[in-house]
Amino acid sequence: MSNAAQRSNRVLIVATIMLATFMVAIEATIVATAMPRIVGQLGGFSYYSWVFSAFLLAQSTTTVIYGKLSDIFGRKPVLIGGILIFLVGSLLCGLAWSMMSLVLFRLLQGLGAGAIQPVTTTIIGDLFKLEERGRVQGFMATVWATSAVVGPLAGGIIVDNISWAWIFWINLPIGIISIIAFMIFLKEDVAHKQAKIDYLGAALFSISIVALLVMLTETDASAWILISLFAVFVIAGLFFLAQEKRAPEPIISIPLWSRRLIATSNAATLLAGMALIGLSTILPIYVQGVLGRSPVVAGFTLTMLVVGWPLAVILSGRFYKAFGIRRTLRVGSLMFPFGACFLLFLTPDSSPVVAGAGSFFMGFGMGLISLTSIVLVQESVEWSMRGSATASIIFSRSLGNTLGATVLGAILNAGINHYASGEAAAGLHDALNQPTGLSALAADPAIRAVFNAALHWSFWGVVVVAVLTFFTTWLIPVGPSQKREGAAVASEAASH
Repeated sequence: MSNAAQRSNRVLIVATIMLATFMVAIEATIVATAMPRIVGQLGGFSYYSWVFSAFLLAQSTTTVIYGKLSDIFGRKPVLIGGILIFLVGSLLCGLAWSMMSLVLFRLLQGLGAGAIQPVTTTIIGDLFKLEERGRVQGFMATVWATSAVVGPLAGGIIVDNISWAWIFWINLPIGIISIIAFMIFLKEDVAHKQAKIDYLGAALFSISIVALLVMLTETDASAWILISLFAVFVIAGLFFLAQEKRAPEPIISIPLWSRRLIATSNAATLLAGMALIGLSTILPIYVQGVLGRSPVVAGFTLTMLVVGWPLAVILSGRFYKAFGIRRTLRVGSLMFPFGACFLLFLTPDSSPVVAGAGSFFMGFGMGLISLTSIVLVQESVEWSMRGSATASIIFSRSLGNTLGATVLGAILNAGINHYASGEAAAGLHDALNQPTGLSALAADPAIRAVFNAALHWSFWGVVVVAVLTFFTTWLIPVGPSQKREGAAVASEAASH
């Protein structure tokens, strides 16, 4: 690549990356706000959850594939191709005539979205030195935090004043501007080579991961369906591993993923993703259903998460300078279970500030774990493998989110069934399915006590996973090369 071109256009490239990232980041919250209106017009409530699942399945499955393709063909064509697919899906979503068609178009959207986060994160690794990357990743974290706040507000305004189709069509101008900017400002020279794309490996990987994710998200399905999905996951996975060992250009390099640094970083990221999704899904319903607070207050407690995350990322450069990468990673991982322990001390009489504090510390810890893991993984490989390595981290986080939502949801249901009799448990589940169910729970002392006890089972689950994350980060090796990079951080930061 042309270093001069990179330096001269880096600010504009980062701005474009932020724009493209915002387009995908806001998707979940803006669609969630509009879904009741969409279901009211299209019907087909039974497909409600699949509007979200289809997008996430496609996005998660293709992340690793796009990472590998960006190593072969370069970042620009793969990223622009992904954005184009995402925009076509967005256009068709707005034209959907039924819930089934909307699910199919959301699947197409997800196929495009799978390229955006791993490839943009890889571009940041290509363009910026280690000591500069914390600041840039801080901007990226701020984009995700902003989307979490803006998404519900924008979704409400759009469905109340315009057609719900515009929650999808609003992506079109953003995406077109992003494509034009990437074409103009992102310069890269990729050596042309005859590359054999591992289509069979990509297909087997997709089948295996989709079977796993469907099995995890559709836990209410019959036993034989779940067993069949598990069998497909295992068989396709075994064939995939065999294919990757003999493919000249494997989608997933087994030697790469089995490196201790990458394997332990992926494991820590997966566990952190599990704990974080548990916090995100369980804490708001505790604040509303047990503490009896408004949705606004519940949102505030979760907002502290998206305050802590970018703050940690922005400060990471100073931490590297003062403590080195190893200590920064380990202290960051300690903040994660420390914040989770705040959840154990919540009672029906607690202040929401306690919940907010726990959320902040977990977000702060996640910010340091996430950035440091990405930095170490990117710095451990050459350019031709950086896309695959970066995608592995993002895939692990996504898989952790799916696993966490499933496992901690199951723990909550087990807690409800343990503390409540059959009728009370059914009544509690019915209340949770009503729009005003959480406020009704808080008003009934008996059901409130049951809900409090059941949710604490899930809180314990979050704490256990957070502790496992802490121990796993200590297994991440920080060798001589990373120590030299830490010294470079200190000297560079001292010069500013």
